[in-house]
Amino acid sequence: MSSYDRGISVIQEGFVLSTLKIEIEDGEFREYETGITAGDVIRDIHGRKSGVVATLIDGIEKDMSTVLESNCKIEPIHGESDAGLYILRHSCAHLLAQAVTQLYPDAKPTIGPPIEHGFYYDFFMQPVGDEELKKIEEQMKEIMKKNLPIVREEHTNDSLRKMFGGNKFKTEIMDDKIGHEVGSTAYRQGEFVDLCRGPHVESTSQIRWFKLTSSSQAYWRADSKRESLTRIYGMCYATKEGLKNREKQIQEAAKRDHKKIGREMELYMIDEMIGKGLPVWLPNGEILKSSIEAFAIKTEEEYGYQRVTTPVLGKKQLFEASGHLPHYAEGMYPPMEMDDGIYYLKAMNCPMHHLIYRNKKRSYRDLPLRIAEYGTVYRNEMSGTLAGLLRVRMLSMNDAHIYCTLEQVAQEFANNIKMVQDYYSAFGFEDYYFRLSLWDSENTEKYIDQPENWEATQNHLRKILDDLGVSYIESIGEAAFYGPKVDIQFTTTIGREESMSTIQLDFAAKERFSLKYTDETGMENGEVFVIHRAPLSTHERFVAFLTEHWSGNFPTWLSPIQVQIITISEKHKKYAKIVSEKLLKSGIRVKIDDSDNTIGKKIRLHRKMRPAYMAIIGDEESENMTISARARNGLQRNGIPLDEFVQEIEKEIYNRKTTLDIVPEE
Repeated sequence: MSSYDRGISVIQEGFVLSTLKIEIEDGEFREYETGITAGDVIRDIHGRKSGVVATLIDGIEKDMSTVLESNCKIEPIHGESDAGLYILRHSCAHLLAQAVTQLYPDAKPTIGPPIEHGFYYDFFMQPVGDEELKKIEEQMKEIMKKNLPIVREEHTNDSLRKMFGGNKFKTEIMDDKIGHEVGSTAYRQGEFVDLCRGPHVESTSQIRWFKLTSSSQAYWRADSKRESLTRIYGMCYATKEGLKNREKQIQEAAKRDHKKIGREMELYMIDEMIGKGLPVWLPNGEILKSSIEAFAIKTEEEYGYQRVTTPVLGKKQLFEASGHLPHYAEGMYPPMEMDDGIYYLKAMNCPMHHLIYRNKKRSYRDLPLRIAEYGTVYRNEMSGTLAGLLRVRMLSMNDAHIYCTLEQVAQEFANNIKMVQDYYSAFGFEDYYFRLSLWDSENTEKYIDQPENWEATQNHLRKILDDLGVSYIESIGEAAFYGPKVDIQFTTTIGREESMSTIQLDFAAKERFSLKYTDETGMENGEVFVIHRAPLSTHERFVAFLTEHWSGNFPTWLSPIQVQIITISEKHKKYAKIVSEKLLKSGIRVKIDDSDNTIGKKIRLHRKMRPAYMAIIGDEESENMTISARARNGLQRNGIPLDEFVQEIEKEIYNRKTTLDIVPEE
């Protein structure tokens, strides 16, 4: 008989020795015997198949096994909730660690946190491949079926150190987080035990819907100078449907993967002889990149930006003055000692733009001053984090800085938000939202220590967004080190949230670089605020997003090959050349395939390159001065007069249409 059942029997018989008043909903109470577990209360209220994985006891997450000894409020944490999924995934990470240590006894578990959609665990062990992942996953399923209780244990410092004495990584964690005098908790399932605060599910049988996905290299404490670890990733859901939906999402993402499409379309390459994270833009990729850049330059000219070019490196003193060395040194390449001082590759353009502003005296009539640059910067990303174009070491930034008064900040922010919205409309992006990124007043080490300025500027941005009527969320700890910012957030094809664009308010540069202007009274004024903005992120990241969003099927104005001419036979070469010349004269990007391959083979060959249109040319087209236009979906429109075809493509390009309209979709 459970403690709950015993409690109920006592209550029913009227021999209550000690009872608790438990609030189960706002204003609704039930009485239970002292010593009942939270799980028994939950099962009494919600049933045994409720999908509850843990509880909130007076607002604090607790295991279901928690014994109740005083009056309290209990709320369920369902497995499908965000909090429930976090607990499930954390428990699944422990399940993974147990399976790995059973199969590889010499492996040393380090840390295994939940992450979005899943979890990972880092092990000090040899790398594992796909076959090993399958074995580990099968072992996890076997452990799951055993229905092992997951038990919370309280330990003293001495017993913990004895328990984990053979694992230096766990000992280091204890040194940092627990200390030498204070004990902590561990969780045990069968023979496996792990240092953990919890909470966790009650047994391994509750962790049913999981799948291991990949492995990679990592470093202990994210320090490339420390031990190399094997990181194993997995996903975990509360239901079979949740896992299946995620698997479908991953399958779709694989089709859209910019790395795969980039190879097929010959957009870029990365060669080990050049170095990891250093992409080389191939001709098709350069066309795509240049088209985006030309659009941005034209737009910025309309908004009153002036373009500059700055060096790719600068002296140590420059980055000390900006604050980047104290706050950003790990993200910069190591220093280079030259005969006239120490130099760094620049990881950002802003310090040099500040010097451009300071290069001469400025009047209030000069403000706002908008300086723009497609500057290439270099960031020392760890090799294990590099991923195609999404994370690289060489970045071409759509960067600009606006120098203005505090009174001008609101209008400049409004202009940039409108610019972002216009850009995204042109590129066919709809699913995004705004995030007000704030400093963390409880963790100030990575920020400039000026609390009053932080509060003032954060409130200023909050009011700007409110006045604009822009929907946004707030996120503590995501600010730049020199000020709050507005980030524009996207969800990738695999469901990962990423920042695309950013608009940052900098209150520190005016003091660090002595930024001043002469005001209306003729007095020198040092209240120059700086707005950092990159509405199109970096070329690399933006092209990656754009490629995955469109699956490489770019709108006509962006497509590297706008028309691919395909001849049916050799006798159609002459007319193909006429078509090509007419398209080229209109500024349309065109290629000819007049090879001896069959028409079917030509179509299959060029499909991977994803031209906006294929222009099929045979006898009828040559005789009538027409073309047959084939769209990417396989639909075809025959007998289009050549002049009409050219005009319609010109219209699509000029209007930056996100749809291909020459061949109507049925």
